[in-house]
Amino acid sequence: MKKRPHIIIFNPDEMRWDTMGHMGNPAAVTPFLDSFAEKEAVSFSQAFCQNPVCVPSRCSFFTGLYPHVRGHRTMNHLLHPDEPDLFSELKRSGYHIWMNDRNDLYAGQIPGWFEEHGDEIFYGGKKITTNRSEKMAGFRKGNPDYYSHYEGKLLPDKDGRCVISDQESVDAAAEYIRSYDREEPLCLFLGLLYPHVPYQVEEPYYSQIDRSRLSKRVRFEDCAGKSKILADIRHYQQLSDMSEAEWDEIRAVYLGMCSKIDALFEELCQALKDAGMYDDSAIFFLSDHGDFAGDYDLTEKAQSAYEDCLSRVPLLIKPPKGEGLDPGTTDSLAELVDFYATAVDYAGVEPLYTHFGRSLRPVIENRSRSVRNFVHCEGGRLPEEKHCDEYHSFGPSGPDPRFVYWPKMMAQLDDQAHAKGTMIRSKEYKYVERISGENEFYCLKDDPQEKQNRISDPMFREEISRMRGELLRWLMKTADTVPYTYDARFTEEMVWARVKRFCPPEKEEETRKKIREGVNMFTLIAELRNAE
Repeated sequence: MKKRPHIIIFNPDEMRWDTMGHMGNPAAVTPFLDSFAEKEAVSFSQAFCQNPVCVPSRCSFFTGLYPHVRGHRTMNHLLHPDEPDLFSELKRSGYHIWMNDRNDLYAGQIPGWFEEHGDEIFYGGKKITTNRSEKMAGFRKGNPDYYSHYEGKLLPDKDGRCVISDQESVDAAAEYIRSYDREEPLCLFLGLLYPHVPYQVEEPYYSQIDRSRLSKRVRFEDCAGKSKILADIRHYQQLSDMSEAEWDEIRAVYLGMCSKIDALFEELCQALKDAGMYDDSAIFFLSDHGDFAGDYDLTEKAQSAYEDCLSRVPLLIKPPKGEGLDPGTTDSLAELVDFYATAVDYAGVEPLYTHFGRSLRPVIENRSRSVRNFVHCEGGRLPEEKHCDEYHSFGPSGPDPRFVYWPKMMAQLDDQAHAKGTMIRSKEYKYVERISGENEFYCLKDDPQEKQNRISDPMFREEISRMRGELLRWLMKTADTVPYTYDARFTEEMVWARVKRFCPPEKEEETRKKIREGVNMFTLIAELRNAE
């Protein structure tokens, strides 16, 4: 029997695809990820999440289902006991599950539901130091900067330590790996916070980003036809008067946080090598969504916006040794639901239900192959769902301006701005359909930064119609999911009521036993009639 690989999942939060050096960012400092992509793995330069915020994205890529299939499209609707996922599937198949306590996946009000998925769970909180920060001198001098999420340089405590929760979790995972001696294959999951806001990082990561090498950001004033959600958040964040130096500081700190992620990932991989488990591991590095990080004069993210800075994410996969591998970067389109399909493929696990991920193994074996022509992302809400999500649910006085997410909450009060929408994207074009009618179309060949909405341009009428048709077909194909188990149409007494007239008294006990064992009603009738 073929040895099953360890499944190692490293999951930073809010990391854009273009924060790594091998993606062409001259200011990025990610030496380990770059080397990993070049020699050990395949890095997907065009991988996309299925929702641009945490919970719905994770509920999607851990189940292989799109957010609309079971309504997982808000921050407050997580997985329930009737919903299998990657961890339950692997555990059912004999994997030993270790995870830290940050996955944004399971409904927390159900006792024992989260704990049911991990054989061992690391909660942490014992080694974290007090995080004080020091902002760049003069940053937003004389102006409020609260909604920028910028904190700057993290400072050590009085003992010279600066330990964030991510560091504590990775240290614990590395220690666990080095002592792992179980016969079962290991599934290890690290759900990290970085580079999620606030924008803050310690030395040496703070200073190693060369601000002069930052690429030019996308300015909102250079755009036309952008969505109302972007305009509304920009209005409430009140950051449009920031200088380019201040925007660069935010962007540099964000990249510094990604450099920290690079170092943490290297630490984990080194532990696997030290334990002799690296070759036997399928390693997945992926983020749940991206971050504006200054583009369009915005910070953080928005649930009903689909720009590449939010929807396009890192996805790097190293197969276990002996499996086909064509290392390097590929431009083959991929979705995060494909992570689920690829993980169960390498693990040799048959899912219990229809899912929509496609194994990326063919592309990993040959980077010139592809498994998709289109990718999708979705978000937003219906007008009647105004109070279904923590980001737009509040008391009678409205959102509290003291909450750092107040600008987003205010923008999401607007039914048009926060209208439910879906993106379909090819390598050349992107189309966004919203129930409000505020649709978008971008020619990515000419406008890779999505500055000019061409939805009304007659030149693209035929392509827009084609993409709308593809979007409809996709929605039809993925409208629901069917479990691979079967429900009985009749109770045992219902079956007996239909069978008993063919059953002689001396065979009643035997026939009832067969009914309890699930023998088909029509099979029983045929057997009894043939015996007459």
